[in-house]
Amino acid sequence: MNKGIVLSVDDDADLQLVIGEYLEDDGYKVITASDVASAMQKAETPDIDVILLDLVLPDGEGLSLIPQFKTKGNAAVIVVSGKSDTTEKVVCLEMGADDYITKPFEMRELSARIKAVMRRMENTQVSPAQEEAKEEKVKFNEGWVLYRSHYQVYKPDGSSADLTTGEFKLLDALIKSANRALTREYLFELTRADGAYDVYDRAIDIQIGRLRKKLDDTDKDDPVIKTVRGVGYMFCKKSA
Repeated sequence: MNKGIVLSVDDDADLQLVIGEYLEDDGYKVITASDVASAMQKAETPDIDVILLDLVLPDGEGLSLIPQFKTKGNAAVIVVSGKSDTTEKVVCLEMGADDYITKPFEMRELSARIKAVMRRMENTQVSPAQEEAKEEKVKFNEGWVLYRSHYQVYKPDGSSADLTTGEFKLLDALIKSANRALTREYLFELTRADGAYDVYDRAIDIQIGRLRKKLDDTDKDDPVIKTVRGVGYMFCKKSA
């Protein structure tokens, strides 16, 4: 009996072997990836139930993959890390991870955590991020409206916010992952793919600053786009 499909992302070949053998004996189908590039490719496999994600990978940070996995599919994400720091755990959970387990760990504990997140996810047909991503018209921030088909954002008074294409895509990405922190690296890769910026990370901070001005985001105590120190930015969803 196939209990589900698990994607294990880790560059430790020995650990991958142990995890694979144990989970396959426990009834799971296991797919492995050893870096960010292969993880993104393998994540396209249909019907993945759980992703085990190491944070330190040869070609990038696993942290940046969390929002991408949560936006693109329904798989639960369990971070598998050698770091036991509370701040690290909180950041991962705020970015959308469903659980966090610290190395070294017992295989029985890992199996139990996989079963637990699958129970929590089993009644979820479509993730909130996916549902919102399909919407043509998105209301946010007490009267603002975003239209995806023609890249427009309108203010509460009906006038256009006049966002550039790059600013629009930044805002749309943040809205799709509302109340979850997105790393500068993830936002940089998103915009670089669109040719919107020069190749340096600081450009994201500059673009966010411009976006905040156009959204009249001036309340530092209750911002629309919140700076998450050491991570990146988060869209704070408010009622329409």
